Amino acid sequence: MNRILKKNQGPKAKKEHFKFKIDCKEPADDSVIDVNDLAEFLKQRIKVAGKKGNLGDAVSVETEKSNLIVTAEPPFSKRYLKYLTKKYLKQHKIRDYLHVIASDKTTYKVKYFNIQNEENEEEAE
Repeated sequence: MNRILKKNQGPKAKKEHFKFKIDCKEPADDSVIDVNDLAEFLKQRIKVAGKKGNLGDAVSVETEKSNLIVTAEPPFSKRYLKYLTKKYLKQHKIRDYLHVIASDKTTYKVKYFNIQNEENEEEAE
């Protein structure tokens, strides 16, 4: 007799986790951003179940050289990380020089604005 397993039966499946990365290589090399300080900022500000700093097992923030790795259980938005990173830049008054851009599906990069190219374009006109 063949047994047909339903979705709820059988061995428990592993919980899915999202893994996001924030690459701060350029500003961290120039000592503009302290990656550990950004990690602490995120740990204090990320909301889980409507409460700040309530990470528990749902979210973890780790530093790896000049990168931040955030592992979270769904529902968690990559966009929320961008919002908090921009908030950190604004709080430290470096938002005018740095911006956060998506380099791929799971990675954000903190980069300098390319001011030199803009000045060269103005001179050419």
